[in-house]
Amino acid sequence: MKKVISQFEQIKIARKLIYWGLLIIPVSLVAGSAVALFLWLLDLVTNTRWQHPWLLYFLPLAGILISILYRLGKNSDAGNNLVIDEIHKPGGGVPVRMAPLVLFSTVITHLFGGSAGREGTAVQMGGSISSLFSKWYRLKHREKRILMMCGMAAGFGAVFGTPVAGAIFAMEVLSSGRIKYEGLFPCLMASILADVTCSAYGIHHTQYKILFNAKELTHFSSLPFLSFDFSLLLKVIAGGMAFGLAGFMFSILCNSIKAGANKFIKTKWLIPFVGGVVIIAGTFILGTYEYLGLGVNNPQGTSIVSAFQVGGADQFSWLWKLLFTAVTISTGFKGGEVTPLFFIGATLGNTIAVLCNAPVDLFAGLGFIAVFAGATNTPLACTLMGVELFGGENLIYYAVACFIAYYFSGHSGIYGSQRLAVSKFHLTQNDEKTLKQISEEKNT
Repeated sequence: MKKVISQFEQIKIARKLIYWGLLIIPVSLVAGSAVALFLWLLDLVTNTRWQHPWLLYFLPLAGILISILYRLGKNSDAGNNLVIDEIHKPGGGVPVRMAPLVLFSTVITHLFGGSAGREGTAVQMGGSISSLFSKWYRLKHREKRILMMCGMAAGFGAVFGTPVAGAIFAMEVLSSGRIKYEGLFPCLMASILADVTCSAYGIHHTQYKILFNAKELTHFSSLPFLSFDFSLLLKVIAGGMAFGLAGFMFSILCNSIKAGANKFIKTKWLIPFVGGVVIIAGTFILGTYEYLGLGVNNPQGTSIVSAFQVGGADQFSWLWKLLFTAVTISTGFKGGEVTPLFFIGATLGNTIAVLCNAPVDLFAGLGFIAVFAGATNTPLACTLMGVELFGGENLIYYAVACFIAYYFSGHSGIYGSQRLAVSKFHLTQNDEKTLKQISEEKNT
């Protein structure tokens, strides 16, 4: 009898997987195509800005334009937080206008020199597209939530070329300390299909290399079963602490700047104008344009790619990028925080490696994923991202750096709508009073 029930159960599961596959294919194709268009435009405006540095002078005016557009777009200004809120508690849905709004605003931000990323745009477009399809499909709340998660996974996986990390990110980012396993297969399928679709348009992602291989190094010949260097592991632990603190610093600074700007500048369109002026002033004070834009591969100086090389970053490159990005994002410009977090982490890793005589490329890679893990409370997704981007030879170091950074970032985070499911103080999930207190402190 149990065997018969089991067979019927597998049939039901198979039917459900086919059902979700049919729902996801159109969403993934559209999301992957939208991300491909976005990345193509981003390369175009980035090259244009490099060729015409004077465009930076128009950043304050670009900020005013973005502010006006989002006032017309109503609640679209909530960005990633709106998508996360809608997954937690489905309501009116994510407006369709969010996709073109965030696409145009991000392109404008990068054209005129704002220090922003691209993950926010991809995730918001994926959320907007999946919300539209859920209305067409007339899905129930629970299915709508899963399809929204698929939209997030599709956008993230396609924009970075990391489909497995994209799937885990969409499930992990919703609640700190808990993963929404109900979206396991749908999110993975959506992320893979969107990434394949994006690549089919000829979009190429930046390749990063870590030449250091942990398996080729050991100082413990008497313990041949060790696949890592113990002294290096201690340095990675220390680095993880620093990466977590950097993520914490970024989150706190962004929240503080946003709160201060809203408190002291009553005219809303003046906030991005002032932010643009501050970015221009900072650029002239430092005498360089290398902290503008994405910073992935900058021909004018320090970049994420150069951070993987000895001498590829200045000692305080990570701090300047942190400040420029915090001002850009917190004053209303669009794009997201993740790619700048990659820059911050990679350059901080470069600095730490030089100070403690560690492999520069390894620590740049560790900082790349660990600062992101700390700022978003997604250590599992970031560990898998390390494998997808850099290979799996140094997996132990990826995991240690990301997990340590996750704890040392505290209960802060760049997504205000991310819920606290499990405290990092190792409290039980049933301690609702303490969790509520931490959540209130986080929001304030």
